Amino acid sequence: MSDTYVLVHGAWHTGAEMEAVADGLRAAGHTVHCPTVAGNNPGDSRANTGLDDAIASVVRYIEGQDLTQVRLVGHSYGGMVISGVADRIAARLRRLVYINAFVPLDGEALNDMVPPHYVAMFDAVAAANGNAVTLPFEIWREAFINDADLALAQSAYDQLNPHPYRTFTDKIQLKQPLAALALGKSYVNCLQDTALPHSLPWHPRLSERLGLFRLVECPGSHEMFFSNPLRLAQAILEAGRD
Repeated sequence: MSDTYVLVHGAWHTGAEMEAVADGLRAAGHTVHCPTVAGNNPGDSRANTGLDDAIASVVRYIEGQDLTQVRLVGHSYGGMVISGVADRIAARLRRLVYINAFVPLDGEALNDMVPPHYVAMFDAVAAANGNAVTLPFEIWREAFINDADLALAQSAYDQLNPHPYRTFTDKIQLKQPLAALALGKSYVNCLQDTALPHSLPWHPRLSERLGLFRLVECPGSHEMFFSNPLRLAQAILEAGRD
């Protein structure tokens, strides 16, 4: 049976960087969409795009394609986006899949869930770059894609784009806790992911906010979309199936 997946990328990415994983899902017979979220297209305003704009862009995509029974997958910052999408159009969704992703409470911003030194760095970068944030290569190399060699880490980094900082500082508005949503929920935990320190982990600190959920774990870094897309596709299939 063919299922429908929508993959929502993380900060600094576009839908194009999701395609290698999407191809793994398509090879298993599924339909996969990889939209680029508002704020990360080439001409989008990094200064003015906020979290609501990002969420609304994915809502428009799903409604515009008339997609139903969607397995909605969010990576990292994409967890903020899919949480807002689920709050607005839950009737079109089948399951939420978070991949080392943020799981917010009502009234919480992404920056509320990261270590203080990240917030200080982002504040400084945004202030110097028209409210856009970029990730220093050293952090990318050591904490985000630590399972790749230097050449792959560099080529992946070169594909990233400045990210609208308001999407990190805006507080999400949810009508009910994600745990109360009558949807299937899964959390994929990549075990070598140190984009957040293991003392402030993705799982179980954030995953448990989903209430009842399926846990799928696999070896790999935060950026398996580049470093091991076929293995990540396998984990998404395990997380997304009924």
